[in-house]
Amino acid sequence: MGRGRVQLKRIENKINRQVTFSKRRSGLLKKAHEISVLCDAEVALIVFSTKGKLFEYSSGSCMERILERHERFSYAERQLAAHETEQNGSWTLEHAKLKARMEVLQRNQRHCMGQDLENLSLKELQNLEQQLDSALKHIFDLQNQFMFESISEFQKKDKALQAQNNILAKKVKEEEEKEKEKVTVQQALQNNSQDSSSMLLPQPMHSLNIRGTCEARSNEREEEGNPSPPHRDSNVLFPPCMIRPS
Repeated sequence: MGRGRVQLKRIENKINRQVTFSKRRSGLLKKAHEISVLCDAEVALIVFSTKGKLFEYSSGSCMERILERHERFSYAERQLAAHETEQNGSWTLEHAKLKARMEVLQRNQRHCMGQDLENLSLKELQNLEQQLDSALKHIFDLQNQFMFESISEFQKKDKALQAQNNILAKKVKEEEEKEKEKVTVQQALQNNSQDSSSMLLPQPMHSLNIRGTCEARSNEREEEGNPSPPHRDSNVLFPPCMIRPS
């Protein structure tokens, strides 16, 4: 049969208790050595028997170094716990202060909205009225300042648009003048071309009164006794360069 489960309680028999202590102490020291070697851990073991005898084990060079390290760590933990406790107390106090302030602000807000005014005294009502008057004055001042700034901004935009409009009107006027100059030049060129074409065309020859001139010359010759030359047709037209003056 296998071993039964040992009930953890104080062994009443003194001899059995001493034997069990010796066996378990040896096993405990063995386990401490094994965990220090296998896991590369610093292990310190202190055991006092019922008679006050000390049994110890340390994985390092000395027990004091491990105990000092333990003391520092324990002190740091105690300081941290005390700081957390103090901080929790301060946070609790701060929470209470903030809660009270929030309640006051909420009450003032309700008073400004015209609510819960029944419990206020005459002096408190007068103070509330003064606060509202100062708040309204501040609001009016901000409103006027905002309106003046808006008007100034609109005036600046209006000036900028007027300047831009003047520039565009000037450009349009310049373009119209250029178009008028182009039309004038084209008309002058057309007039010059018409004049040159009219100069190249032949001029019409004017009819000359040759008949009267010839009759006058024949009469003069008859008076002188010379026979007149044969008469030419007076309807024949001669150019001005072929007519010899008499």
